[in-house]
Amino acid sequence: MEMPKASDEDKERFRTVVPDHPDVTIKPMFGNLGAFVNGNMFAGLFGPTIGVKLADADKQELEGTERTVPFGPPERPMGGYTGLPEMWNAEGDGDDARARAWTEKAYAHVSALPPKAPKAAASKAAAPKATRK
Repeated sequence: MEMPKASDEDKERFRTVVPDHPDVTIKPMFGNLGAFVNGNMFAGLFGPTIGVKLADADKQELEGTERTVPFGPPERPMGGYTGLPEMWNAEGDGDDARARAWTEKAYAHVSALPPKAPKAAASKAAAPKATRK
């Protein structure tokens, strides 16, 4: 499975379309970026493609009216995420406004979900097994 790396320009564009809310965190992920709220990813970058996690009605609207693309590796796209149209990458400011609107909808949807529980730290030394006598 090939993992495309986002260019510096792709990363900068992603940062400009992600909502500027105090609870949003942008983190590196496998050479790409992810935007999180309450520990849940609402938007991601995979190569030049921005993917968003939307409510079902919004997902159906976007996929029904635009030329969306799968988000993630072609062999295994990320379930629940819709890739914004690739043609928006090249068309300029009007399309950045549309990308911002959809990432804002993704933020609103995911921020309403329960916060992701932090992973429990794994113990380095497993507890000794009980022995039979």
